[in-house]
Amino acid sequence: MEIVFLGTAGSLPTEKRGLPSVFLDYMGEYFLFDCGEGTQRQMRITGINFMRINNIFISHLHADHFMGLPGLMQSMDFMERKKPLEIYGPPGIADTLDHMLSMGTFKPDALEIQVHEIDEGTLIKGERYGITASRVEHTKNSLGFLFQEDAKRAFIKQKALDLGIPEGHLFSKLQMGESIEYGGKTYDPDQVLAEPVPGRKIVYTGDTRACDAVLEMAQGADILIHDGTYSHQDIEKVEDRDHSTVTQAAEIAKKAEVRKLYLTHISQRYPDPKPLEEEARAIFPESYVAEDFMRVKVPRHR
Repeated sequence: MEIVFLGTAGSLPTEKRGLPSVFLDYMGEYFLFDCGEGTQRQMRITGINFMRINNIFISHLHADHFMGLPGLMQSMDFMERKKPLEIYGPPGIADTLDHMLSMGTFKPDALEIQVHEIDEGTLIKGERYGITASRVEHTKNSLGFLFQEDAKRAFIKQKALDLGIPEGHLFSKLQMGESIEYGGKTYDPDQVLAEPVPGRKIVYTGDTRACDAVLEMAQGADILIHDGTYSHQDIEKVEDRDHSTVTQAAEIAKKAEVRKLYLTHISQRYPDPKPLEEEARAIFPESYVAEDFMRVKVPRHR
């Protein structure tokens, strides 16, 4: 599993930071969380094939989080994409996309777009993972997203052999969690599988104040990608803008016992990220200010 930060700026792009977008590659399946202006170019720079992205999740309807969609959709259409593009977002995303598709003379010929207006709960249940949404505290319908890999249970071959079960298709059935019958006896997967190992967990908050919804969502996460718009020295800026300071984000990471915190949506007032990182690390040592094109590998649990 790999995360690529495509845009890490807050509201306005800078010389070094594009507008918000986070890419996730899970076993060759591509996901995009937010799509700020210029996201498709960021993907070209990083070598990501945007034609392989099937699911895009928009956290809220502030322009810096979705204005990369028109160009991306037009490029997909130009390249004659055949597979439908699934776009998930809060109420209003359907009308927003309708307006985008009516701008100028662009009308998609090949691209099929399926729009899902969403609230809290499960959005996708894949073969090995699930993606859920939770309300966060920014705009009325702002959402954070949780990618949760399913728990895994290792197959203990020797246990099966000790039970007298021959290698072959019966092993496969037990590995898949199915009971089997052999030699007049019934064997349960619990007899040959190890204890469950929790799957990897990634949380992307979008824009938000530090809030209980994120704390709950992030419990035990491998990676928490949290709004870190301001230094805590500028706390007065947060109260009326519904963003977080890096200190507040670090406090959430510490309480939730996450493994690593990546701060994003960085205001242009902080051209040097080091003081922000130091501020967060004073509370939660595994804190990092995300940079455009930063790649983060998330190792499997053992």
